[in-house]
This record gives sequence, C-alpha cells and structure tokens, in this order.
Amino acid sequence: MKLLLDENLSRRIVPFLQAAFPGSTQVVLLGLESSSDLVIWEYAKKNGFVVVSRDADFQERSLVSGHPPQVIWLKIPNRSKSFVLNILLDHQVEIEQALLEQNHACVEISPIRKAYY
Repeated sequence: MKLLLDENLSRRIVPFLQAAFPGSTQVVLLGLESSSDLVIWEYAKKNGFVVVSRDADFQERSLVSGHPPQVIWLKIPNRSKSFVLNILLDHQVEIEQALLEQNHACVEISPIRKAYY
C-alpha cells in the first residue's frame, strides 16, 4: 500500500514509511505543492495511492466520489513529525485491514478512536 501524504504532513517522514508502506511519498516531492485537492485526488487515483491528510476535505470527497483512491484521515492536532509517523506505523495493521481487506473508502484515526467508512 502506497501512501500519498498531503501537503499538511511533513515530507521528512517519507523515508521512515518505506518499510511499512513501500512507494509512499508526499505531494511536494511530486511537484504538486499548492495543487488543488482535485488534482491530488486524481493523481492518487491514477497512480494507486492512498491519500493521507489531516483535513476533512479528502474524507468528504470520498463520500461523494467513492474510491479509489482511499483516504486515511488523521484527526490530530498539528504535532511533531515523529508523532505522525508513529500514528501511521502503530495503526498499520488496522489501516491495511480496513482498506485492503474490508475495502472501506476512509479510515479515520484520532488519538481517541478509529472509525471506518
């Protein structure tokens, strides 16, 4: 499963995601900085990425447009790079089960709970 981190998540965690999520990247690394959500959505769809964002925009788009791409919505405050990295790695199994096995459109992860759509 390849993750495409939204602009609001640090590109510096990408190398640390490769073992768990090979092929992952971030929008700035692809030259998509300041691109609209629609452009990022279409890129993810065309290239087999799961979009990861702290914004509700992609979750809302998944409700309207369906999937692919699928979405990981991190409902967390602005935190350190290591916190974001640990959230993704600590929830890898749940993310893969929800998106790959159960084919949910969106996984919502917050410090309090997880939800699947």
